[in-house]
Amino acid sequence: MEYALEAYLMPKVCDALLVAAPASGQGKTTVTAALAAWHVSQGRRVRVFKAGPDFLDPMVLERASGHPVYQLDLWMGGEAHCRALLHAAAAEADVVLVEGVMGLFDGTPSSADLAQTLGLPVLAVIDGAAMAQTFGALAHGLSSYRPGLQFAGVLANRVGSASHAQMLQDSLPAHLRWFGALPRSADYTLPERHLGLVQASEVEALDERIARAAQAIGPIVEGMASPVTFQPVAQDAIPPLLAGVRIAVARDAAFSFLYAANLDTLRALGAELCFFSPLADAALPDAHSLYLPGGYPELHLQTLHANQAMRDAIHAHHAQGKPIVAECGGMLALLDSLAAHDGVPVPLWGLLQGTAALQKRFVNMGMHGVQLPEGTLRGHSFHHARMDSGMAAMAHTEPQRKNGHGEPVYRAGRLHASFLHLYFASNPQAVAQLFAPSC
Repeated sequence: MEYALEAYLMPKVCDALLVAAPASGQGKTTVTAALAAWHVSQGRRVRVFKAGPDFLDPMVLERASGHPVYQLDLWMGGEAHCRALLHAAAAEADVVLVEGVMGLFDGTPSSADLAQTLGLPVLAVIDGAAMAQTFGALAHGLSSYRPGLQFAGVLANRVGSASHAQMLQDSLPAHLRWFGALPRSADYTLPERHLGLVQASEVEALDERIARAAQAIGPIVEGMASPVTFQPVAQDAIPPLLAGVRIAVARDAAFSFLYAANLDTLRALGAELCFFSPLADAALPDAHSLYLPGGYPELHLQTLHANQAMRDAIHAHHAQGKPIVAECGGMLALLDSLAAHDGVPVPLWGLLQGTAALQKRFVNMGMHGVQLPEGTLRGHSFHHARMDSGMAAMAHTEPQRKNGHGEPVYRAGRLHASFLHLYFASNPQAVAQLFAPSC
């Protein structure tokens, strides 16, 4: 997000809303995408954010809004960073939407923490499919649990009929605003994730689903978002420590977990980014450094295995002492082999000693910090793979959550590899050292 200097110096006012729910699976993404698409259809400029470190929901929200979706996380990026992102968005938008994460009060920091800190009004989306008067009790609890939270009102989702919607509305306390109900419909409901393996490109007729959801929500949108003033934030300029450095960034169906803020940080450091596909390309771009982000290499094992030219190119890049930063799926592709859920190992790039196999349950999930020789960075771990390597870890991440377990960090020459998805804006200077060519 780049704007003229004067845009940073003035408060910006635009309509804003944080879409929350009592739990995951209530329909937050469908509602947020519907709102974004409806506002766009009315000629409004819309910017959408996702609370927390999620990669998948932003892919859907980007399709709905037509613009990159940034993450807002008070721990991973910090309050000043979140405020700066919102202020920059408000400088060019008529409406700012934020999709919450999990339940409204779940996690530390929670969606409620984000809303209260940043002054965002909250819309509660509640799945009313199997509910009657308890709907009102749940809505009352969400609205009153934390004093000072700006609560816009309630939207019922997956409602069976007009009489069912009326029953839910009648259950609300008088002080709570009812915004209406979305009927239960397979025409626009987004599929629930199975093991997290649902990317926007895999949802059948996604654009049509979003358009139908927007049409359904249009009649009840009025008044949901309200004006919010976003103040400018003083931030130190990022020095161009990577000026003249070309970074090859893997980006395709197997390597798609890229924070927009990470790419912005690399560009702010002065780097030139060139994108390539490890699935389709036979060679790396001419670049000083290589970035292998996360994704789902396990869904493309045979294609990755068959592309021996790409394997050779990555080996040659490493042999020349050039930097490689590999995260989660990017690291898995560098191993000797990877087994998907069928348990059959497939040989991969063989640059990093070890093997891995996908598990049916999460192996690790949560926020992590890591102390590296280059400095302290923060990020997020989210994976189903279990890795076995004889390599000694040069460091371990420190989980933010009590009783969490750290992730090993591996180094081999200029190769840096870990399950941790780094958030580059947490320490741009450290990131610059990871990608900087050797002198």
